[in-house]
Amino acid sequence: MATSDRNQSSVNFENSSNYENFTVGLVVSDWNPDITGNLSQGALDFFHKAGISKIHRVNVPGSFELPLAAQFLFTNKPELDGIIVIGNVVQGETKHFDFVCQGLTQGVMDVMLKFNKPVSFCVLTDMNKQQSLDRSGGKYGNKGSECALALLQMIQLQKQL
Repeated sequence: MATSDRNQSSVNFENSSNYENFTVGLVVSDWNPDITGNLSQGALDFFHKAGISKIHRVNVPGSFELPLAAQFLFTNKPELDGIIVIGNVVQGETKHFDFVCQGLTQGVMDVMLKFNKPVSFCVLTDMNKQQSLDRSGGKYGNKGSECALALLQMIQLQKQL
């Protein structure tokens, strides 16, 4: 219940760093489009409020494909400062959930370390659809905007070091 008492979807940009010159990527899974659509809109809205206009977006069939598409983006768009991957995997009756989550998590980490650039993990891995709805614009806010903030903070950190 990591988000049951946290909703960080609202951010005041008055004291934030200047993000306008950042170039970001967005990789969005088409699986569970009602959830991923809300998450990606939250991220896009956040990026626009932060003054970011250089956004490269690609869509993929499912969450398992997110790491490879992120790798494609970093390879073909070297100007990218970071990427947010957006997906949704809901627990089912089989172990498929475990395999997808494990593979995509390791894949995202591998891409991040290979390219030495931040990748924000905006993949909801919930027990049921209602939990996903609650985290994609519902009572726990929009994790898309929260992951967008985390990405910008990591890009800023890398530029400062």
